[in-house]
Amino acid sequence: MAYFERIWEGVPEEATPERFRLRCDFLLAHVQQGERVLDLGCGDGAFVAALAAHGARPVGADVAGEALRRARLRHPQLEFLQSADALPFADGEFAVVWAGELLEHVQDGLGLLEEVARVLRPGGRLLVSTPDHGWWRRLSVALSRRGFEAHFDPRADHVRFFTVRSLETLLVSAGFVDLDLRSRHGVLLAAATRH
Repeated sequence: MAYFERIWEGVPEEATPERFRLRCDFLLAHVQQGERVLDLGCGDGAFVAALAAHGARPVGADVAGEALRRARLRHPQLEFLQSADALPFADGEFAVVWAGELLEHVQDGLGLLEEVARVLRPGGRLLVSTPDHGWWRRLSVALSRRGFEAHFDPRADHVRFFTVRSLETLLVSAGFVDLDLRSRHGVLLAAATRH
């Protein structure tokens, strides 16, 4: 937890989530009014606020207390909870779980996705965004010593690097079906269903 607190201490108060519009459009296109939605790794609450404005019933969860402090300050009318390995929710409580720019920060992605499946109702949807490490990005990083060093800086907060295929493998391994994966402007976007 202290690791993520340090990361949030370095994030400017006025920062907006990376590629917010692209990711938010994807999220809202897959959520219906009235649905209970968990924003896992909610950060400062920007997506939770967008979901509420869309007519969903969202709740945000994050491991970092600083992120939650900012979220509660910006959106006091919305629900935010601190979570760690086990999510503080009942089995099948959510129609949708949004994991936006989360999986690349997690050491045990399979364990996290098993917990996500637990809190999703049968037929519920997992929506994911994560940086795309397609062939062009891998090639450009590999060909530049400085680029490689910067990309894999051991002080950075990304511990996983996904391609369409590796993200698909992870989701299938966690038992998700009906996968729809696409790459848009350097971001992998995935929708999958809990069986």
